[in-house]
Amino acid sequence: MAIIETEATLHEAHRDNHTHRDVNGGWLRPAVFGAMDGLVSNLALMTGVAGGAAGQHTVVLSGLAGLAAGAFSMAAGEYTSVASQRELVEAELDVERRQLRKHPKDEEAELAALYESRGVEPRLAQEVARQLSKDPEQALEIHAREELGIDPGDLPSPTVAAVSSFGSFALGALIPVLPYLLGASSMWPAVLLALLGLFLCGAVVARVTARTWWYSGLRQLFLGGAAAGVTYALGTLFGTAVG
Repeated sequence: MAIIETEATLHEAHRDNHTHRDVNGGWLRPAVFGAMDGLVSNLALMTGVAGGAAGQHTVVLSGLAGLAAGAFSMAAGEYTSVASQRELVEAELDVERRQLRKHPKDEEAELAALYESRGVEPRLAQEVARQLSKDPEQALEIHAREELGIDPGDLPSPTVAAVSSFGSFALGALIPVLPYLLGASSMWPAVLLALLGLFLCGAVVARVTARTWWYSGLRQLFLGGAAAGVTYALGTLFGTAVG
């Protein structure tokens, strides 16, 4: 009987032990969206140029130029954005570090008050804050997490962000150009491959959402296809007007 009750208890504990999705998406989300951005923008660029009755050479050249320009633009923008964010965080950490050095008791009382506001008993909150404040670096880390919502030891790297943005965008932008580089003489193979890539990117995104893979894939296929269709129509219109 005791064994049965123990097994039942373990089964109940196992059933209550649940996991959650990675709501931040980790590396997968920015990588997939970077590739998707490159794919949609370059497909739209190439279809717009093709709609203007441009020759194959011009369409391929525009695709390669769009790949290079977009990838470098993404890398530069991502580097500047992450570097600026990191500099801001480091400046705030310096402010917190000076406060801990000049007013340690005030910072300890601030930490205790924070724990009290979350339901910890006053005496226990004060004792926890006192013990955590013994190590200045540990105190800085705790204050940074509680007050700024950041981890001082896990700041993003501008270089990594720039390189990953460059690579993912270039990979996506290469897809509509690839059929031409392999010998295609019309736009249709590039469009079909790009639409397949859009569907696959959307399906992969479903890993970090609550949607089914086919819904995410079809949604991205529709949005990317619509962007390509609109730019093709605009290219045709402008080509006729300029011609």
